[in-house]
Amino acid sequence: MNPYPSADGDPWQQQHQQQPYDPSAWNPSEGYGAIEPYGHPTGGYAPVPAGPAPGSPEEPVLSTIGDIAITQSTVITPAGRFPIRGTVWTVTDMTRTERTTPAWAIVVAILVFWWTCLLGLLFLLVKEEKTSGHVQVTVQGHGHYHAASIPAAHRGLAAQINQQVNYARSLAA
Repeated sequence: MNPYPSADGDPWQQQHQQQPYDPSAWNPSEGYGAIEPYGHPTGGYAPVPAGPAPGSPEEPVLSTIGDIAITQSTVITPAGRFPIRGTVWTVTDMTRTERTTPAWAIVVAILVFWWTCLLGLLFLLVKEEKTSGHVQVTVQGHGHYHAASIPAAHRGLAAQINQQVNYARSLAA
């Protein structure tokens, strides 16, 4: 059995036809990739920054907080779009972190205590943290109101969301 493909019928084994050069096939003046001259002393060309217009649906998303997306000039929620300028943002931290001794540490402390009396008690010093609850973010402005509830996955989530909301507030100012 030959591990190499045969030349008959396999597209990667066939000879490729070279297409003749067509200068009208690519027009750099149409959108992305257009070039303009820059600087008289150096000459040459630099790419024109191509990007969406402010407020257009193609504007890139800068940040997302739950189901709220933020662009440079727009807030996007499931209920619709509205301008970010003049919006009011609030954050409510409803998370709770508990430190407990896990069940496995208690079991190991009891088992080891039988053989070495005080050494087993060291396992009772083992602690684990559990974070529960959620962080609520609300945005309101221009006749719109939306609240997003983000479940707490770790202890630093509230600080991270506060940073994102502060960034959104800076865009809203």
